[in-house]
Amino acid sequence: MGKSHRDLKKGLLPRHVQFIALAGMIGTGIFKGSSDTLSMAGPSVALAYLLGGLILFIVMTALAEMAIAYPNLNVQNLVYKAFGYRVSFIVGWLYWINWAIVTIVEILAAGSFLQFWFSSVSLWLLSLICAIFIIGINLFQVKYYGEIEFWFAGIKIVALTAFIILGGCILFGLISSPIEDPWYNYTAHGGFFPNGIGGMFGAFLIVMFSYGGAELIGVAVTETKDAQKVLPKVIKGTVARVIIFYIFPILIICGLMPWNEVTGAESPFVQVFSITGLPGAGHIMNFVLLTAVLSAANSGIYATSRTLYSMAQNGEAPKKLLKVSKNGIPINGIIITSICILIGVFLAYMTPEQIISYMMTIPGFTILLIWTAICLSQLKLRRHYREKPFFQVRGFPYTTILAVVSLSIIFIFFLFNKNNMIGSSVCLVILVILTVLAFLSKDLSGKSEK
Repeated sequence: MGKSHRDLKKGLLPRHVQFIALAGMIGTGIFKGSSDTLSMAGPSVALAYLLGGLILFIVMTALAEMAIAYPNLNVQNLVYKAFGYRVSFIVGWLYWINWAIVTIVEILAAGSFLQFWFSSVSLWLLSLICAIFIIGINLFQVKYYGEIEFWFAGIKIVALTAFIILGGCILFGLISSPIEDPWYNYTAHGGFFPNGIGGMFGAFLIVMFSYGGAELIGVAVTETKDAQKVLPKVIKGTVARVIIFYIFPILIICGLMPWNEVTGAESPFVQVFSITGLPGAGHIMNFVLLTAVLSAANSGIYATSRTLYSMAQNGEAPKKLLKVSKNGIPINGIIITSICILIGVFLAYMTPEQIISYMMTIPGFTILLIWTAICLSQLKLRRHYREKPFFQVRGFPYTTILAVVSLSIIFIFFLFNKNNMIGSSVCLVILVILTVLAFLSKDLSGKSEK
């Protein structure tokens, strides 16, 4: 890289990285998307989250192994090293599109939660205020971003912990409630699998959308101090906590209220808190929901700007995206992402009713492809390691192959599901366009393909 470009600053501490990954995963997917997954699968959705969590663990371990074997390379660099320019071009831009859409969804969701208090204000205006706030945070040094994200994520983690403890106490009769027999709800109303195994698999797309963000650790690795020591601990802790923060709350929701009474008009978490009769429960939970989606949007702007910077390094994006501000942030990448967010706000102005539900279907597809690329990269690169990493995928190559096959089956299942026609069509169009551009564009990095 030329002297005219500064490097990104290594300002992220271990606690920042831990919470950045959690922040990316605990957002709209669990707080708002859980109503959709419950309506599809009922109580059995807990198994979908568990199976998704096991795939997540394999993907994250493969990512950590490669990051330790090749220090200072992030996800984008690793895919480039494994498969060269064209595949890296497709995966990089796919990842950027994925996070750009996720960021828009989270900001629009934040606007919708603000309408709880400001019902007469338009969704697009409230979303615009949220966008300006989040973009402003990302213009500071990365250490300040990490610190703000740490506290953002902390609020929702504390809230989920309180929800688990409170709900658990009600389930086991330690706290009195108007619910006569909480355990009855797990087997009533159609049983644990009310819509069969197909219903459980039908919820997988939103489950993948929910878990998408874990790989953000692989983006943050180049700005993390002592990354080789930090990554294994962060990944082990993150995956365990995320599985807990998804499966336990879902089981509590299914116990405290019939799954078929989850309306979708408001978050199931708000519904459960309302059932408990706590004063001001709706306001408290809505505040938590607001901070949760703002936190995920904050991570989204970080992910998109760093991905563009990395692609510019690899020659897959214009060199102007290598420009780093005095604060050590990729300023042009943040500007481009900000423009996309403003387009999303405009769409909310045009179609405020449908915009969030339409946009939520696309990232589920893209995250499946990105996770598959991570696993395939590890399969390809393992034999090229100069030294054997101390942290590895156990049962290699069978474990990684199992993850690839599982992700592929889920992707194909959803591609041909008539309920996902809009998401499938958009995803396929994006893939075709990126593939054509990958063959037409020129490698500007000066590197040779492997």
